[in-house]
Amino acid sequence: MQALTLNTAHGWRWLTEGFRIFRKNHLMLTFLVVSYWMLMAIVNVIPMIGTVVTTLCIPAFSVSLMNACRNIDKGGPLGPQTLFSGFQKNLRALITLGAIYLAATVGILAVSSLADDGALMRLMLAGHKPDEAVLASGELMRALQVALILLCPLIMAYWYAPILASWHGLSPGKALFFSFVACARNWRAFLVYSLAIVVAATVLPGLLLGTLAALLPDGAALLTVLLTVVLILILAPTLFASFYVSYRDVFVSSDTASDA
Repeated sequence: MQALTLNTAHGWRWLTEGFRIFRKNHLMLTFLVVSYWMLMAIVNVIPMIGTVVTTLCIPAFSVSLMNACRNIDKGGPLGPQTLFSGFQKNLRALITLGAIYLAATVGILAVSSLADDGALMRLMLAGHKPDEAVLASGELMRALQVALILLCPLIMAYWYAPILASWHGLSPGKALFFSFVACARNWRAFLVYSLAIVVAATVLPGLLLGTLAALLPDGAALLTVLLTVVLILILAPTLFASFYVSYRDVFVSSDTASDA
């Protein structure tokens, strides 16, 4: 296995290829994504324990959705049972990745608490809304900025780690390391990829909703709700598919790399 360094244009290609995969089996992929969201929401209702359980299981569910995208891409079978396929291989490594991510996130929130006396940490972990004084002082925003800066390397290390641990049998440490290196090598492509997501998720929908609101002012509110739901049901599965496409483009087997 080898991580390639791709050109900048691949960032846009990941999103367009993700949409192509979505179109090949949009109903089932949307069903799996919505089922995943609902299951996470139900478990998250349990105070404290729900957050821990969902975080530990996210890597396995991520692999499940990547399995679905790979099956669609390669013409393999796809059904509701695919949602739990990520739990069938190297589960211990995936649970460990979830635990590492949870511990690292708590650590980052603890560091950010130096800026707002723990308001952001209490909001994220326990759902406690910050006081008006904290919001007015700007302390929460400073803590959020600190957290986002520290989260960037964590997200880079975590981006491909579940797939590397499940599909390639890497240990959690190696999976995190190779994921970070792959993201660092392809930061230009990821920058374009991020910009493409912003355009597809905010700019274009905003223009469309604004135009419809101007043309049909009486039904603007209802149209906004309906179109927002439709866009989410299209964009979310497309994004999951684009995650798979980025992995497919960045990582190749050693034999394939030698032939190339």
